[in-house]
Amino acid sequence: MSTRSPRPSYAAVLRVPHARRTFAAALVGRLSYGTVSLALMLSLTRSTGSYAVAGLVMALFGATGVFLSPYRASLVDRHGARRALLPMALLYAALLCALAAACRRPGTSEAVLALIAAFAGACTPPLGPTMRAVWAELLPDRALLQRAYGLDGVAEELLFVSGPLLVGGIVAVAPPTVGVVLSAVLVAVGTLAFVTSPAAAALRPAGREKNAGPAPEGRADGQARALLQPVLVAAGVGVSVSAVDLLVVAYAGERGLGDGAAAWVLAALSVGSAVGGLVNGAVAWSSPTRARLPYFAAGLGLCLAAAGLAPGLGTLLPAVMCAGLFVAPALTTAYLVADESAAPGFRVRAGTWCNTAVNAGGSAGAAAVGLLVERLPLPVCFAVSGAVAAAAALVPGRRSGAARRAGGAGQSSSPSPSSGLPASSASSSE
Repeated sequence: MSTRSPRPSYAAVLRVPHARRTFAAALVGRLSYGTVSLALMLSLTRSTGSYAVAGLVMALFGATGVFLSPYRASLVDRHGARRALLPMALLYAALLCALAAACRRPGTSEAVLALIAAFAGACTPPLGPTMRAVWAELLPDRALLQRAYGLDGVAEELLFVSGPLLVGGIVAVAPPTVGVVLSAVLVAVGTLAFVTSPAAAALRPAGREKNAGPAPEGRADGQARALLQPVLVAAGVGVSVSAVDLLVVAYAGERGLGDGAAAWVLAALSVGSAVGGLVNGAVAWSSPTRARLPYFAAGLGLCLAAAGLAPGLGTLLPAVMCAGLFVAPALTTAYLVADESAAPGFRVRAGTWCNTAVNAGGSAGAAAVGLLVERLPLPVCFAVSGAVAAAAALVPGRRSGAARRAGGAGQSSSPSPSSGLPASSASSSE
């Protein structure tokens, strides 16, 4: 069945066989990532009575999750989603339940909490990159794939908004450890439904490819260079967006606006990102993805720098919303470029490197802006955070040799082995 359409739309994406079931299952599992951070932080705070200890445990949980993510993605690439992703998800869920039980038990040592949290983070299943790999297999038409990635990015944005709200409702009537257990249930149920869907089950791991062997050194180096642009742009976006959280709180405090004002501004950032993602996915771009990526990063940087000059809340809101318009398009395009650069058997890892860059950039941005905001005026801090994204836009885009031979996969709407988009679902994926 052909998935090409003269006027591709989001509805056309969801009409592809098995797309709705697979996407819904992935979203259920990924909702866990929107609920677990707040639920776990509240549970640790109540258990230890110390914000410092809770912060340290959360840092370990996040660090093992971020920095081991390429290794976990490689397991999915090599062994397939069912054999690698499901055991990860079940172990992750079990460790979350153990962490919730430890938080409920009086007198649990801080070292035990930290150890369980570190192991749990190390097992976090890469549901987002795997879902994007499935999209790439289901939709060899590049226009449809762009819309699928846009839809995926907006849905993820909404999950990270609705997740904390769900936890807020839970803690109003139950202990926060219930939110941790809910996170475990969501990831286990969602992953099980995901890996048993026909779309995910049809993905063949790299180890099963005929004549598969190690990539030549030159090809591996070329692929690494091709991934440099999307990875660095993703990192720059992560730094800039994470800086906004603290900068907006500082802005509201400096002007006596209260925490409610900061919440509205951050909501405007999310709304702008969602709108930008939907528009970007719907536009029939004539330029290649690598050519568009720097403009999205530069747009985010310029808008953030302008937001620092806002004299009041009435101008800060639209300025931050304008910045948000470039967030989802920048990340979606980075994922598209990474997918175009990926050789068979490397697709999940390519997307995961972008994920890792965003998360690592977010951690670095939060730490750096915390130091700057006490030493520099807020407009300068806004400008510096925007300059990071703008600097990432200067990274030259270098296509891999296969993409160059294909004449630029960003312009092609038909599947091509050289673009990393096989004509069937027989190629490897996570």
